[in-house]
This record gives sequence, C-alpha cells and structure tokens, in this order.
Amino acid sequence: MVPLARRSDTQIGQVSPEVSVRRRERRHLLVQLPQTSEKACSMLVRLTMICAGATAATRKGSFPSDEPLEPRSLTLAKAMRGTLRRADRVWTAPALRACQTAEALSLDASVDPMLADQNYGRWAGKSFDEVQALQPDEIAAWRTDPNVAPHGGESLADVAQRAAGLMDRLIAERGHTIAVTHASVIRTAILHILSAPLAASWKIDVEPLSITDFRSDGRRWMLRACGVTALKPAKPLGS
Repeated sequence: MVPLARRSDTQIGQVSPEVSVRRRERRHLLVQLPQTSEKACSMLVRLTMICAGATAATRKGSFPSDEPLEPRSLTLAKAMRGTLRRADRVWTAPALRACQTAEALSLDASVDPMLADQNYGRWAGKSFDEVQALQPDEIAAWRTDPNVAPHGGESLADVAQRAAGLMDRLIAERGHTIAVTHASVIRTAILHILSAPLAASWKIDVEPLSITDFRSDGRRWMLRACGVTALKPAKPLGS
C-alpha cells in the first residue's frame, strides 16, 4: 500500500509568501482597471418623434399643404400635456400644423427645417383621388419608385436623406430630444435605422399625434417604441 503524501501546513490552510504576493498584485491590477458604471452603460441619447396632428385636408385624404390643425386634434394634443418626459431640447417642423401641435402640447420648440414634411409640389392641397384620375401614370411611378417626384416637389429618397442626416447629427447629442414632425419623416427615420428599403415605407402607418421613440448609446440607434397614441374619448356603443 502506497502511503499518502503528507500535506504541509501551507497546503492545509496557510498561504505561501509567493502566492500571497501574486494575490496582492492581482488586487492592485483590478483596482487600477477603469470602472464602467451602470449609468455609463445606459442609453445616452433619446429621440421622441411626435407626429403632427391631423388637419381637415388630411382627414379627407388630400396631399397636405400648410393647413391649420382641426379642432379635434387640438383637443387631443392638449390632453397629452404632462405625459411627455422632460427634454433637453425641443424642435418642430416649420409647417403650421406642426407648430400648433407643439404649442398645444405646451412645448417651447425651435423650428428645424430638417423636420419638414415631404414637399408634394403641384399636388399639395389636392385629393389623392383627384390626382389619380388626372395623372394615373405619375401616381403609379410615385408609389413604386422612391426616387421620382412627378409633382415637382421632393421624392421619398430626398426625405429619407434629410431624416438620415438628422439621425446622424443627433446621435452625438446627449440627452433627450423631442421633435414634432410628420409621418413621412418618421417613416424614413425608422427605415434608416433598420437599414430597410424605402419601398417598405408604404407598410408603416404613422397616426397623427402618435409617438415614436428612439434610443442610442452614441454608436447606433435602436427603435424603442412605435405608434404610441394618445388616449381618445370612448365612443358610445352602437355609434
């Protein structure tokens, strides 16, 4: 029978001087390493896009021009007061309906042309059905090719370029930004951060006064929430 090797005192519970020195060195190195706080790991940039309220023209399916908000949209926007988080900066598109939306929300906003709605040129103020009847080929081209602008205004690709420039600029802005803008800008901003084709724009529904929330760590954007809408008064059953 082979006898078991007898353990020394250092094997049983004591630590040799060499081991003790190495442990102190490791602890010293750990102390010197930069500590990453939980706050530093959190999202640094937040962008809340609010779609401007509806107008009488947009309710009828017309291409928007610079109309004022309908009374119901003003009421709904005022009901949203106090529900928005504090912001470090607030911007609005230059259109009347966007500025009125910001005012109804009690937001002290600065106008930023980058947030402007798509320019519909000669079609502004006309109904879709009217343009479809007079210019069916132009409507078909507009709906299938994001790079065309048969109305003489902006193409969807132009709007997407503006939205991408805005997102690229904001990714370096720490804090929370609220931007009152339009469905065309919000849709293209979503497609930009998802790296999705512009043709998918027709599959994104952005309702008036809805909220779309983006977050960023300073390197890349993430879509946090989309299509959040204000609570609307309930309609009586059977209406």
